Amino acid sequence: MELFFLCGLTLFTLFVFFSLFSIFSYACKTNASQPNLPPGKTGLPYIGESLEFLSTGRKGHPEKFIYDRMAKFSSQVFRTSILGEATAVFCGAAGNKFLFSNENKLVTAWWPNSVNKVFPSSTQTSSKEEAKKMRKLLPNFLKPEALQRYVGMMDTIAQRHFESGWEGQQEVSVFPLAKNYTFWVASKVFLSVEDPKHVAKLGDPFNVLASGIISIPIDLPGTPFNRAIKASNLIRKELTAIIKQRKIDLAEKKASPTQDILSHMLLTSDENGRYMNELDIADKILGLLIGGHDTASAAITFIVKYLAELPEIYQKVQSEQMEIAKSKAPGELLNWDDIQKMKYSWNVACEVLRLAPPLQGAFREALNEFIYAGFNIPKGWKLYWSANSTHRNPECFPEPEKFDPSRFEGNGPAPYTFVPFGGGPRMCPGKEYARLEILVFMHNIVKRFNWEKLLPDENIIVDPMPMPAKGLPVRLLPQTTA
Repeated sequence: MELFFLCGLTLFTLFVFFSLFSIFSYACKTNASQPNLPPGKTGLPYIGESLEFLSTGRKGHPEKFIYDRMAKFSSQVFRTSILGEATAVFCGAAGNKFLFSNENKLVTAWWPNSVNKVFPSSTQTSSKEEAKKMRKLLPNFLKPEALQRYVGMMDTIAQRHFESGWEGQQEVSVFPLAKNYTFWVASKVFLSVEDPKHVAKLGDPFNVLASGIISIPIDLPGTPFNRAIKASNLIRKELTAIIKQRKIDLAEKKASPTQDILSHMLLTSDENGRYMNELDIADKILGLLIGGHDTASAAITFIVKYLAELPEIYQKVQSEQMEIAKSKAPGELLNWDDIQKMKYSWNVACEVLRLAPPLQGAFREALNEFIYAGFNIPKGWKLYWSANSTHRNPECFPEPEKFDPSRFEGNGPAPYTFVPFGGGPRMCPGKEYARLEILVFMHNIVKRFNWEKLLPDENIIVDPMPMPAKGLPVRLLPQTTA
């Protein structure tokens, strides 16, 4: 027994020695080979500062990781190591402008290895190439004339959603219901799937998938990354069945070639006359469903939260929406013109997006070595911009913790300060789509309910998007007209 103890102690001592040696060698090599790097620290080899980067979000304060380092190292750019990559974090409006303006010049989009492993078909080329292909496919479905057609459809789904999940209830949990609504809309727009049971079956694994996409890519049982891979396989299997059936329906003319993006993908070839295979299509639809519902559901949840906390804001939103409701004939659906009248409601939504941005930030990669703010940024380094470096910055938004929709009146915030949808060539192509489904939801909820929070001090976690820890339970109250 003593021999085993001595062997174990020896192995542990050697492990500690070599770990310390690796850390020292790694730090020396990094600093010696690349002079004049941005100030900062890189943490442990491979892991870097990933655990703190992720844990501050899960504790509800993702901005802490950014602001602590801005204060300690530089308010313009600092270095760290995230998800196994040497990373420079660009801060403030100037940092946003630089990254957004130099897309495909000095920088290009980059996704962590976890993304490629969750979406395996993207490794046939690269996630960057696959994203470019998607951006070519999307405009036909997200241009103004297409969006105008979606308003009535979104209103129909919203009405069905409130009838089935809210009406007749005294208490509800908002976050899961918001996800149901946005996923229902996305399933209809992208797949023409609208049966509630089919939508629910397709949507159940998405919560697991979302939290594992941006995680340390350790594929061991029980890790978020491992659970995300399993969830993506379940979703992909269901999507493949839908794709196979759509092929049959198109051949038998039971489906329209222009009814949704799935039909478009099946019938569109590339410049070489090649059509996408089923796995490629499944992965692209999977990505669209994530992007098409996760961010909007987070935004909707926080709109409900802030409207519960700020009755004077609620009253103004309700007044605006009731004016629109009174102008409609019985059974008449919302239309594009109605959406344009929801100016105050959208200002409220924007202030929510400022305080609780669903997209915390995004990565880029340096195409070549360049100088920024006097510091050397090596080729191949990963670059990160954070919405919170401006959204909660008093230089960009005076009294940043105050909820003030008037910030978005007139010309609105200064350029590159309000970035919930990114910016530049890579601005989220679904921005207007999200605006529609958020406003349609706001119209339908304030028309039916007032509400109060059941947990006044409910914690907020960010994993990878902000969400109330308990799902935001609320008590529904009888409606009072403004």
